[in-house]
Amino acid sequence: MKICGIELKGNDAIICLMSLNDGLFALHECRAKKLSIADATDTEQLKKFQFDFAKLMEDYQVEHVVIRERMTKGKFAGGSVGFKLEAAIQLIDELSVSLLSSSESKEIMKRSHLKMNFADTGLKQFQEASFMTALSYLEK
Repeated sequence: MKICGIELKGNDAIICLMSLNDGLFALHECRAKKLSIADATDTEQLKKFQFDFAKLMEDYQVEHVVIRERMTKGKFAGGSVGFKLEAAIQLIDELSVSLLSSSESKEIMKRSHLKMNFADTGLKQFQEASFMTALSYLEK
């Protein structure tokens, strides 16, 4: 199963493609490490973001998308742009999408037998949260 882990941060959807086959995890190269939107109040830009994201998932034959859930209230609450991007992704007909909270992700990784050093993945530092989201989902 090939999945895409996503962290929504500001105007960006930071992605990490990963799969699990026969008990082996694999990271996949992708032409985009993040997709961004300049103006979330512009309907055309939101539609373009949605189209570009759907095309990326189709091109890489992603079967499921896991979004790192953000809080709606409090100090670490997500911004309005992030929630718009989340909705745009969730409304793509061909995609199976789920949310995974960071607390659930931490619990899954605590119970996991897999111990991995993020620096050894070859991913960019800004992709760590999306990587952990994908890994946690596959470990679940």
